[in-house]
Amino acid sequence: MLHPSYTDLMDIVNSNVENGEQPVVNSRYSIVMATAKRARQIIDGKEPLVYAKCNKPFSIAVEEVYRKKVQVLNDEEAQEYKEKEEEAKHQKQLAEEETARRLREAALEAEQAQLEAEAADEEELFEVSEDVEDAEAEGVADADASDAEE
Repeated sequence: MLHPSYTDLMDIVNSNVENGEQPVVNSRYSIVMATAKRARQIIDGKEPLVYAKCNKPFSIAVEEVYRKKVQVLNDEEAQEYKEKEEEAKHQKQLAEEETARRLREAALEAEQAQLEAEAADEEELFEVSEDVEDAEAEGVADADASDAEE
């Protein structure tokens, strides 16, 4: 006999179902299929959510269901979950694209500011060199005038 039994697993999975609602699993076949699906996820690399005495994926999946570490969904809930996951993935992608766009804009603004600062420095150097030339010209003119007075 398996521990936990099929009926124990079914009772655990259906424990959150309110009176009058259809149970999530209503046959041994359904609970085995749900558990096997989780076992395939473990085989494909998903991390086990519990430590089990046995390291076989199906045994781990049974233990996860028994301890309520995984939730078995009916077809409608599974479709809603899948749609929500896809929407979340889409929103994440949009957010990443927006972040990348803002980073590009900030880089362009920083580059533009750098170019403007370099241009201002060149203008300032040009003005200083004109002032030096003017001062030198005045100095030559003053020297010529003082030579003429002598």
